[in-house]
Amino acid sequence: MSPALDSLLDLLDLEQIEQDIFRGTSRSAVVPRVFGGQVAAQALVAAGRTVPDDRGAHSLHAYFLRPGDPGAPIVYNVDRIRDGRSFTTRRVVAVQHGKPIFHLSASFQVHEDGMDHQAVMPAAPDPETLPTAAQMLPRYADRFTDPRMVDRLLEARAAVDLRYVDAPPFATAGEPREPRSQVWFRTHGKLADDPLLHVCMATYVSDMTLLDSVLLAHGRGGWSVGDVVGASLDHAMWFHRPFQADEWLLYDQESPSASGGRGLGQARIWTADGKLAITVIQEGLVRVPRD
Repeated sequence: MSPALDSLLDLLDLEQIEQDIFRGTSRSAVVPRVFGGQVAAQALVAAGRTVPDDRGAHSLHAYFLRPGDPGAPIVYNVDRIRDGRSFTTRRVVAVQHGKPIFHLSASFQVHEDGMDHQAVMPAAPDPETLPTAAQMLPRYADRFTDPRMVDRLLEARAAVDLRYVDAPPFATAGEPREPRSQVWFRTHGKLADDPLLHVCMATYVSDMTLLDSVLLAHGRGGWSVGDVVGASLDHAMWFHRPFQADEWLLYDQESPSASGGRGLGQARIWTADGKLAITVIQEGLVRVPRD
């Protein structure tokens, strides 16, 4: 296991300070606020720790309310909305400095057999043939206004092996492209055999690149280039089938719409053997900076 992954796992191992109240810390991010994927993953950890072991997460719906302060702890208050025979529902509010910064509702279900069908996995190259972040990012160092950006991006993604199928937005800024993006990802090391941990890790990664397709449609390079400003607004995920976040997963993303200063990204996450594991939808604030 890499030191970065070990550090991320420590981040997800929340401290319980009272019944249904948990506390987490933050790590550095590319932007000067708490990374949204971290808050979402920690909130799901908090919810999952109040749920019986025989129930796995099947969906989450979340709103990002305020920017998080990376220098302050985050308190997660869990509300036990319902415990039914098949489903368990939890609501989590993340609080900093006395104010809510994030709200999550998550549902958990006892395993059931039932009807089963899925879409066909899209074509994608073998992830082992694609460049790693350490190989790819230095090629575009001249695109970033901050000379430290390559190192900051590598540090922010050090726990995850994330490989772009096509050039990322910052590589083709100024050239509008089809609003679609694919990345392969897996953790840099094996994870414990805990389904909640794998779901939380996928939740963490899901916020890294989902709005890339919005940027591609308009030839924008993104926050690291400085030609847009933005933030996640809301985020939803449905977990369809079991998966391992320490094995290759294909994140197939597209943007069907952008308007009113907001961009919508939708995606499917597939296992390497073609199983549809997760569906993700996110809307984000995407604004062009004023002169």
